[in-house]
Amino acid sequence: MKRKGVFLLLMMTITILLTSCWSKKELTDLAIVAALGVDKTKDGRYHITLQIINPGNVAGGLQGGGGALSPPITIYSASGDNIVEASRRASGRISRRLYYAHTNLVVVGEKLAKEEGINTLVDAFDRDPEFRNTSTLVIANHSSAADLVKTLTPVDKIPANKVLKTLEFTERKWGENVKTSLQEVMKSLESPGRGTVVSGFRLDGNPQQAQRLDNLQESAPEATLRAAGIAVLKQGKLVDWLYEKKARGTVWILDKIQGTDINIDWAGKKEAIAYQTVRQKTSVSAQVKNGKPHISVHTRVEGDIGDMEVPVDITNPKVITKIEQSLRKEIKKELEIAVERAQKNKTDILGFGEVVHRTRPNQFKKLKTEWNDVYFPKLDVDITVEAYVRRAGLRNKSFLSGLKENQK
Repeated sequence: MKRKGVFLLLMMTITILLTSCWSKKELTDLAIVAALGVDKTKDGRYHITLQIINPGNVAGGLQGGGGALSPPITIYSASGDNIVEASRRASGRISRRLYYAHTNLVVVGEKLAKEEGINTLVDAFDRDPEFRNTSTLVIANHSSAADLVKTLTPVDKIPANKVLKTLEFTERKWGENVKTSLQEVMKSLESPGRGTVVSGFRLDGNPQQAQRLDNLQESAPEATLRAAGIAVLKQGKLVDWLYEKKARGTVWILDKIQGTDINIDWAGKKEAIAYQTVRQKTSVSAQVKNGKPHISVHTRVEGDIGDMEVPVDITNPKVITKIEQSLRKEIKKELEIAVERAQKNKTDILGFGEVVHRTRPNQFKKLKTEWNDVYFPKLDVDITVEAYVRRAGLRNKSFLSGLKENQK
């Protein structure tokens, strides 16, 4: 009898403790936020723009009864003295609970990033237990965050996915942008003497047209989103934009190049040969000489010939050697341009201070407080590049060379 009483008490305790539905969230009660845009109003308040998914419209594309089209997203916005207040004020306009666990994209307006910086925003996002620090952060390039978040995009039904996929593929194929998460931004902001890089995104076209459904019904939409440059942040504030070779050189030194294309001149023709990188590795080392830090950057690249606009005999080893020499000069020039621009901005986005701190911690303690403004701009940087041609595609002998021989 005593054992039965103990067993009954145990079962009652388990029943009370294992209440599995105490924190349930019904899908019909949730407003899933795909992207969050943050701007600053004229009176100094935070203005958030929420991109909320319409599940029924996403499944079948743009649809609706009676021929009426419905967008895959709905936009809500609100303002407040801080992010939390703005988010709670937005609840007065939405019939569902805002759910941030699936928010993959955070867009910060250029004006906000330049005047106030992103430190306060990052702290707010990091405190929210529902918000993921793996979300991607971008800066609106010459635009507001609201304009980017409101834009409807073709192909990718959810605009947030369009931004994320564009960053992913342009980083993999071109190398002038880098996909950066909130976690990575926090890490760089906390690193001593380190600047931060965040990709920019721009709206090409009329912002009002970008929000209309008829913009998606055109084969060439008048308004669309595209990756645009790299934002340079110093102490969390936007100080510069990097484009083209400056941007790619920066990504190269950061060892985040996954693939790109290098064009070199040949036989008097500009950018006559296209070289596609396959493997690349950049290493940075530091030494202290006579009390001054010295940085060495070494880049090794392997790739293939992708295009030749002039007849070239690539079966000749001497010709290959000459191509490799030209490639080394071109890549080294991009890396030097990136270093010069970073030193001009007095912002160590290249992580040189981090390397000195890691290898010479005692010496860096003396340099840390004035690293960006005094030591980094005058830093001696030695750059060496190795570039190798491994393959020439499906053809060794140039098609243009064959045409030239037949015409003789």
